[in-house]
Amino acid sequence: MASYGFEKGREATAEALAWGWEPREHLQGIDNPVAYLFRVGQSKTRRRRFGLIPVRAEWAEPWVEPKLAGCLAQLSRNQRVAVVLIHGYSWTMSEVADLLGVKVTTVQNHADRGLDRLRRGLGVSEL
Repeated sequence: MASYGFEKGREATAEALAWGWEPREHLQGIDNPVAYLFRVGQSKTRRRRFGLIPVRAEWAEPWVEPKLAGCLAQLSRNQRVAVVLIHGYSWTMSEVADLLGVKVTTVQNHADRGLDRLRRGLGVSEL
């Protein structure tokens, strides 16, 4: 784990030992428990695919409807997250589903209902 640097190495070691403590009876039956724990540490410290919010380099500040913030505030939390991440930051529905811990169809429902409420609140119709 030292090849990951001091902090990552310590984190990987701690994760591997914590992961291996619960199923320790299972580890006794493995031919090479050290290699198993090494892989667990590697996996646990791997950089995750999602950041907080992706930022595009070509992002230009767009014109924003003045009533948009008020209308977004009227949505439920899940509707707001789905609409903003999917339509504002180009996340896929699968990525939003992973973030929220729900099914993709649930995200689709949140996004559709959220967009409908936004359209009604802003007085616009679907194109």
